[in-house]
Amino acid sequence: MPARPRRYWLVKSEPELYALGDLERDRRTAWEGVRNYQARNSMKDDMAPGELVLFYHSNAEPTGVVGLAKVASAAHADETQFDPESDYYERGATRADPRWMCVDLAFVERFAKVVTLAELKADPELDGMLVTRRGMRLSVQPVELGHFRRVLALARARTKLPK
Repeated sequence: MPARPRRYWLVKSEPELYALGDLERDRRTAWEGVRNYQARNSMKDDMAPGELVLFYHSNAEPTGVVGLAKVASAAHADETQFDPESDYYERGATRADPRWMCVDLAFVERFAKVVTLAELKADPELDGMLVTRRGMRLSVQPVELGHFRRVLALARARTKLPK
């Protein structure tokens, strides 16, 4: 059976909740608290360890892609759904049948420059990139390889993708 092609991703986070600097400090974290079924399904069904992830600061000044992470685990239950003290508690979720899943992310690189949402929207090579679409609010979304390469170039990233 042939290996499936590597996929590329973008995750959004509000920096006051969890910033790239937090991931840099922690080195690895569970990407918990995602409460959108489409985003959950991407983590549960589509993300694989080793895949690269653009880290995007939303509701920030400036808003944009600030760094790079990688998927560091297979999907597992989001523990916050079981904690009655958590904002993400989900009454009725059980360990035998968890409602919400997450993956672990690991820090890879902080970009030399933020690639702002305005830059993403203005670049014709990024036409169709999901994050640039009006009303696109998914906190976990796929990124086409060509778009991923272009963002790395705009960010002057040290990380290079294989040819």
